[in-house]
Amino acid sequence: MSHVEHSSGQQDTGRQEAEQVELTDKGKRTIWTWASVIAVGGFLFGYDTGVISGALLFIKTDFHLSSTEQGAVVSLLLLGAMVGALGEGRVADSLGRRKVLALVGVIFLIGTAIAVFATGYVMLLVGRVVLGLAVGSASALVPTYLGELAPAQVRGRVLTLNQLMITIGIMVAYLVNLAFSSVQSWRGMFAVGAIPAIVILLGALIMIPESPAWLLTNDHTDKAQKVYRRIAGDEDGGQQLLEARQQEMEEEQHKSGEKVGWRGLFNKAVRPALVVGVVLAALQQFGGINTIIYYAPTIMQKTGLTASNSIYYAVAVGVINLLMTIVSLWVVGRMGRRKLLLISMSVMLVALAVMGLSFVASWGSVLSLVFMVLYIAGFAVGMGPLFWVLIGEIFPPNASATGSGAATAVNWASNLIVSQVFLTVVTTIGLGQTFWCFAVICVFALFFIGKYVPETKDRDFPEIDEDMQHRFGREAAPQEAESPSSS
Repeated sequence: MSHVEHSSGQQDTGRQEAEQVELTDKGKRTIWTWASVIAVGGFLFGYDTGVISGALLFIKTDFHLSSTEQGAVVSLLLLGAMVGALGEGRVADSLGRRKVLALVGVIFLIGTAIAVFATGYVMLLVGRVVLGLAVGSASALVPTYLGELAPAQVRGRVLTLNQLMITIGIMVAYLVNLAFSSVQSWRGMFAVGAIPAIVILLGALIMIPESPAWLLTNDHTDKAQKVYRRIAGDEDGGQQLLEARQQEMEEEQHKSGEKVGWRGLFNKAVRPALVVGVVLAALQQFGGINTIIYYAPTIMQKTGLTASNSIYYAVAVGVINLLMTIVSLWVVGRMGRRKLLLISMSVMLVALAVMGLSFVASWGSVLSLVFMVLYIAGFAVGMGPLFWVLIGEIFPPNASATGSGAATAVNWASNLIVSQVFLTVVTTIGLGQTFWCFAVICVFALFFIGKYVPETKDRDFPEIDEDMQHRFGREAAPQEAESPSSS
């Protein structure tokens, strides 16, 4: 047996040992309680990105904002999110996941307070930047924290909490917008965000433990053992989970070898994965999704609806986004990534084309809403969640963190650009014509996915890499993707 086969066998044994641990009912309740508190970070991510859609209708009147200034109110949160996402990893590795989650709660509260009590346009922008720092940090921290805290046998289901809570946060934001629209209180819309922020802060301080993986990495084995004992529900099970996790971490370190830095992403062996990751990141945003999430009421208002009725219609967008995300979690493991992505982009293309026509031909608010809902359904079932799945699968182990970080940064940057220029472009060429521009981008996306994106379902990394290298006209060269220390 080769050394690689032996290592693989050891890792499989570690996983089997962990999966054989029968969690007690008390242990299951404990892990789901902790995970629910952590996933509130995902809820705040969704809430603070969605609440602006209704608030903007009244902010622009109170502060007499131009289209460019309205775009800045939306996009400054995204600028803060870029900084928060890029800086979170180093801070969380230094301080620990639990302390950083509490810090995220504090930053959310500070940003919310600045926004609620803003006396003018500039102060509101400051509040949005501070909220963005928290949103970006949460987007990077929550999946990591959940994945490290949950044992192998429930990890997949626990990780779905993040995506679900993001979409629930968006939907709740729309409902809050509707509730406050009757009194035209955008400050009230922002203020509600303080409630989940307080939940995160108190939960991190008094309810949830530190990530046992972080504790093991920082030589706090006794503390990690106590956490695993609570997860398993008994001492023997906790010891098994501890030993399995230690073995898994050792094997992952051996397989990944020396970590690849930013410059290493441009190595020939890693470059195809980098191209796929960053292009999908840009396409997810330049396909127009966040123009709908951020500006749905503004868009519907252009059909002649009042502000309150526009927000009411936007609630339908949030409901469909949530329901189709749930559908995606069910079908992604059955249909495969490529097929679902191609179906998703095809539906988005058709919806954007007819939605653009509905605004150009003035077909009315009902048809416009139908096409908008169709677009959201197409995105939520495929392109929305699958981008995050794929960037976790296409990079070699020693470049996974850096590669995922690069793709995430491009995603936030693309989000920033689209949200900043959307209203200005609409003013210049028209709403329907702007949606046709998004449709053209979807045509390119179909070409790119069909030609360059590999299938990753039920494949390990060497199989994924071989397919991807072939699509880029290269022969797979595993030795290039590995550092000398991993040979």
